[in-house]
Amino acid sequence: MKKNIGARIDQLINMADITLTTEVRPSGLGLPSVSNEHFYEFKSASLSFIKNLFGTEHPYYSEFDTLAHDSTPYCTKQCRGLLRAIKTEIDDGWIFTVKGLISAEIFSDFLEMAEYLLEEKYKDAAAVMIGSVLEESLRQISLKNSISVETVKDGKARPKKADTLNSDLASASIYNKLDQKSITSWLDLRNKAAHGKYDEYTIEQVNVMYQGVTNFISRMTES
Repeated sequence: MKKNIGARIDQLINMADITLTTEVRPSGLGLPSVSNEHFYEFKSASLSFIKNLFGTEHPYYSEFDTLAHDSTPYCTKQCRGLLRAIKTEIDDGWIFTVKGLISAEIFSDFLEMAEYLLEEKYKDAAAVMIGSVLEESLRQISLKNSISVETVKDGKARPKKADTLNSDLASASIYNKLDQKSITSWLDLRNKAAHGKYDEYTIEQVNVMYQGVTNFISRMTES
């Protein structure tokens, strides 16, 4: 994960360097500028990277978006400086330690709630909760391995469905076909619970799902 994301941010910093080579200084009092095409390609790619790594609510995202307001050498250098700050955090491993701990803690809390629901015989609510944890886990594993969690349709970015993420992760050999098959069955059970098809599965099957998802997340967290 660290290697792949580190390589990507190096590419983005290189895009900034290339953009700066297009600098044009007009005669008179005009401000210097850089190629609009290069600048906005650099801006879009960088914002997408920061969004996938931190989310749109993180200060890095909003700060970069603010800094990248004009195709000028100054704005390009400011944005490059912010990317270098992110690179330092990546190289030091701080980002992944904190994000991993937070995700693990949240997943653990929800799985504990699901376990309680199962003990109280609320199989349907437990199935939905376990399925939600599984889907978010697939999203986090995809981001960790530089696999896109969005698809573009009609010019708009839309989140990939869990089944698609499952297929993409297995195709990339992040886990094996047996894991993929198990995840497909767990997602199917979650969908049945979410759509009120309560008589199509048993509490024993939800218990198996709970154990399977818990073990799967544990293995993926350690890898």
